[in-house]
Amino acid sequence: MNTKVAPRDAYLPELVNQCRKLGKAKREACAHGLKDVRDAAVEYVLASKFPTTKDEEWRFTDISPILDIPFQVPDVNRESSLKLSDLTLPVRDKNALPLRIVFVNGYYVPSLSSVEASLLPTLGMEFFAGNLTQAPGNYSDRIREHLSQSQEYHDVFAALNMAGLVDAAVIYVPKNQAIETPIHILYVAMPGETPILSLPHCLVIAEPGSSITFVEDYTVIGKGATFTNAVTQVWVGENASVNHTRLQRESGEAYHVGLSAIAQARDSRYTCNAISLGGKISRHNLEILQTGEQTETNLNGLTMIANEQLADTHSAIKLTKPHGTTNQIHKCIVADKAHGVFNGKIFVPKPAQLANAAQLSRNLLLSPKARVDTKPQLEITADNVKCSHGATVSQLEDDEVFYLQSRGLNQDDSRNLLINAFAAEILNRLPIASLRETLYSAVNLMKR
Repeated sequence: MNTKVAPRDAYLPELVNQCRKLGKAKREACAHGLKDVRDAAVEYVLASKFPTTKDEEWRFTDISPILDIPFQVPDVNRESSLKLSDLTLPVRDKNALPLRIVFVNGYYVPSLSSVEASLLPTLGMEFFAGNLTQAPGNYSDRIREHLSQSQEYHDVFAALNMAGLVDAAVIYVPKNQAIETPIHILYVAMPGETPILSLPHCLVIAEPGSSITFVEDYTVIGKGATFTNAVTQVWVGENASVNHTRLQRESGEAYHVGLSAIAQARDSRYTCNAISLGGKISRHNLEILQTGEQTETNLNGLTMIANEQLADTHSAIKLTKPHGTTNQIHKCIVADKAHGVFNGKIFVPKPAQLANAAQLSRNLLLSPKARVDTKPQLEITADNVKCSHGATVSQLEDDEVFYLQSRGLNQDDSRNLLINAFAAEILNRLPIASLRETLYSAVNLMKR
């Protein structure tokens, strides 16, 4: 793949071969007892085919342009004099982000991270935020156990991520410990002489009774094609609470495929705020498994795309016990010739009696050539539940724009105010004020 693109059938095997050649970092990861997991992932990838629009789960999302680019898996970390001032979130309130974990092309960069031991005693001596290879020895068994249970592979990109696992962002919150300081995990893709494939992995373990807020942030520095293939695992213990914000703001030359896999125990609460702004083609798979009674899941999604971007969100929420609750709202703002996709599934089997599930997809088209494919789904076999779903697709109403103009606003300001109002329902739920301000600025830059 150094000089030309491999044929379709050889594309995935070529990437796997690159993963097998990873150097010292690979041996360090295997030292955590992950060799068998990696080997199983390799076998799955080699037995799989590259997805096409003939596959039901990919029928609206054509990722074949990836096959035209000879992506390389970097085997070493790139030393860099990155300036993070333009990438970090502004510090304007008590909910700032003093704890930061930075990865460049999938490799941990200590010089850019701020998880010094001096900061941790105020949060709790047993709390850990950092990378896999530096995790304390007494956590190794727990981390290995959860990584080994990553998933029964049914997604070739998730398997490819595990096949190339060399390091990971790790957050470990001990039992009954509340971490009020949000954690910022920044993934930077830096294309070099060749297009880069990075394989970031994140593991969050919230033990029973604990709570944590963290932000995953994907971005690109420099020009050139990049492909980010990310996996995030979140384990929410009994009566634990996790607030997770996922921000994807990569460049117009970027390709992005990500999986967020969440397991929730009894009485736990999980919230995901998924914001997608960037990427030429992007896909986020969100899989939730409620394993205990009285479990609460809240999913808030916002996609804002323009030009010829394609952004796809697929979610699957599985309720398995009584009194489970889930509330999902996903919004798309689509301009120019962009294409938004949403496919949400909620499964309520017979054991999940007294469940309360709601799902809503709302879409705003800013151009006659903008397109949205939306498909909310409920599969219910339980007979005592409260469930609902729905979808809307609309444009800015001329009479609403005219009304605002009659009150002294020009046309652009009127449209911008209406777009802001549409996005506000999601953005106002973000737990960090500076992040809300940053994203409101992005809304204002949407093409008219």
